[in-house]
Amino acid sequence: MAVSNTIVRQHVRAIKDNVIIQDMNFKERKTKSGIILQTDDGADHGIRPRWGKVYAIGPQQELVKIGDWILVDHGRWTRGVDIITQDGFQATIRRVDNKDILGIHEGEAAPDDDGLGHLS
Repeated sequence: MAVSNTIVRQHVRAIKDNVIIQDMNFKERKTKSGIILQTDDGADHGIRPRWGKVYAIGPQQELVKIGDWILVDHGRWTRGVDIITQDGFQATIRRVDNKDILGIHEGEAAPDDDGLGHLS
């Protein structure tokens, strides 16, 4: 029997100082010069940090705020859980530890996905 990893909730809250993120990019990337870099998810040659948008923070979290983009050390996030809220919002969320946050980008748009070049 297959187990679904989709939950339907009004809102998902983080506890303590945890950070929950959404919108991590695991797709192929394209450099500014037009070179296509194929997806490297699960490959040892593609080890790199990834950006994720902060979906929720715990009440003791002082480092980031909801809506920030954070750069997370490679592989330092949990498996994704698909959520659907009562109002129809859908996302895949993951938990991240504070010690694995490498940088913060405060802005609506996602930062360029080229690693450490655009940290605040």
